[in-house]
Amino acid sequence: MDPLQPTRAPAHAPAMAKGSAAASALPLWQGVLHTVLIGLATWALSWQAGALTRTHVLVWLMALCAAALAVVAARRGRIASLELWMLEASALAAASGATGVWAWHLVFKPAAITIAIIFVASNAYQSSARGQFHYKSWGLLLAALLASLAGDVFLMLEGLFIPGLVSFLLAHLAYIALLRRGVRWFAHRGALLATVAIGAAMYAWLWRGGLPADLRIPVAMYVLVIALMAAQALGRAAELQTQASRTVALGACIFMLSDSVLAVDRFVQPVPLALLWVLATYYAAQFCIVHGMVQELRAARS
Repeated sequence: MDPLQPTRAPAHAPAMAKGSAAASALPLWQGVLHTVLIGLATWALSWQAGALTRTHVLVWLMALCAAALAVVAARRGRIASLELWMLEASALAAASGATGVWAWHLVFKPAAITIAIIFVASNAYQSSARGQFHYKSWGLLLAALLASLAGDVFLMLEGLFIPGLVSFLLAHLAYIALLRRGVRWFAHRGALLATVAIGAAMYAWLWRGGLPADLRIPVAMYVLVIALMAAQALGRAAELQTQASRTVALGACIFMLSDSVLAVDRFVQPVPLALLWVLATYYAAQFCIVHGMVQELRAARS
């Protein structure tokens, strides 16, 4: 029997999963440390405000606000300490990329997913110590994140778009395999039709917008795979009826949005502050998937 069965959770499962996988409240000293760091970053930003455009100042303020909200969530026990670090690195990666602070961007962009990998690995180790180690599920989640990290690095470098595309294609395939465990294939047929239709419409727009001939087949494969990943996540959420599965499905849908913005900006027309929106949605998607899956895997019975 699959370790994540039964496919439909009992009525008390959401509360049980939440209680089993909830993060501990962030210790006061760590909350103070993060608050001080955000304060120092705000102070540094104020000194540079004269040299920045209003748009750039606004971007950095948004990033600092996101980091502050993440601290509040960690203090209330809604996210774990490593998840807080991931969100802070994500905010800094998005803001530094959007404002052209490339030295910071080259550090924080891979750091965000690296922290996510450490978070998943540490939870997998703790589950193993309790005799609840579902190695296939944890392995697929780690494989998806490792492929995403490779894609992040490739896309930061000039001329490596295809290797980046392949890396994220592998990440989505790993996510599809992970989301299949314990549930049926594409349990919600309406979601399948919707995501494939959206993907087809986006691909048609890219084709008409000037998608290069040598990229038409790779991009078509990628669009299909991410549409199927979102459809599987939505079907899984409809079948399991848990908060964690709905969080994962939300992440999968946001992933589609992120890739759509990236594709439009690259192949159709420039999108204002494209890198900000692409990275903000990308990290939000990865966070939702990781947060929801870790909750489920920690709560799953042997």
